[in-house]
Amino acid sequence: MRLIFGLVLIIGIGLAGAAVYMTNGLIAQTQAERDALLRAQAEATPMVDVVVFNKDLKYGDRFTRDDLTTIKWEAGKVPQGAFMVMTAPQGAMQEDGVTPVVPVFFEGETRPRAALRSYSAFEPVLAKKITDPGVDAGINANMSPGMRAFAINVDVSSGVSGFLRPGDRVDIYWSGTANDKEVTKLIDQGVRLIAIDQSADADRSEETLIARTVTVEATPQQVASLALAQQTGRLSLALVGSGDVSQVGTVEIDRNTLLGITQEEVVQAEPEKVCTVRTNKGGEVVETPIPCTQ
Repeated sequence: MRLIFGLVLIIGIGLAGAAVYMTNGLIAQTQAERDALLRAQAEATPMVDVVVFNKDLKYGDRFTRDDLTTIKWEAGKVPQGAFMVMTAPQGAMQEDGVTPVVPVFFEGETRPRAALRSYSAFEPVLAKKITDPGVDAGINANMSPGMRAFAINVDVSSGVSGFLRPGDRVDIYWSGTANDKEVTKLIDQGVRLIAIDQSADADRSEETLIARTVTVEATPQQVASLALAQQTGRLSLALVGSGDVSQVGTVEIDRNTLLGITQEEVVQAEPEKVCTVRTNKGGEVVETPIPCTQ
């Protein structure tokens, strides 16, 4: 009997030791997994909310709060002009108490906004690519404050119309007669286009075929200059590269400069002076050349 009791005791002690060993291993594994999770969380890139469209939109489509949703986006890589919240009361501040909250729609706003370009579902909403509430897409929505819209007649040769889109920038050249000479002169640089023909949609590929008019954004002074230039000569456009911010300076060329003709070559020789004497022969006046004495 004592033998059996001792055997049971030994087995029990062995099982208890095994249980303690397994428990310690499980606890150690759990702690390691917890520490790894905490390290991963500490090393993870912070994420922020970004407002996106929940469906595809075309240029000019109106949208309301029902067409928006939010997704997580990597902090520090949010597109410029993106919104963080769909709605917020006017005057709301961020956690720092200084920066105002800029929502897509203020609370109580019922007027829709419109897309100024095509959007795909879950693409971030950008402030410069949508209109103000209650404003439809068009030329007015693309104009900067204080600027005016001015239409310029172009064709395939004068307006590089196969390449222009709203939002592009162009240099404007005037060709005409000045001081009895044919002259071409750069009269404006880096002027922004806001419409091609009657469309301000930069995504419409058919608008890059052959335009008849382009509408530029200009100050009132520029509008006056362009109007006079268009009436007194011919305007031509030169497309400026998207990243080009250089200033060209004064550009003017006339026909003689173009062909390399100097002023001396242009001046014609004075015609030789011819002297004559008139005689009346039978009622007919006859002029006879004679040497000029002076």
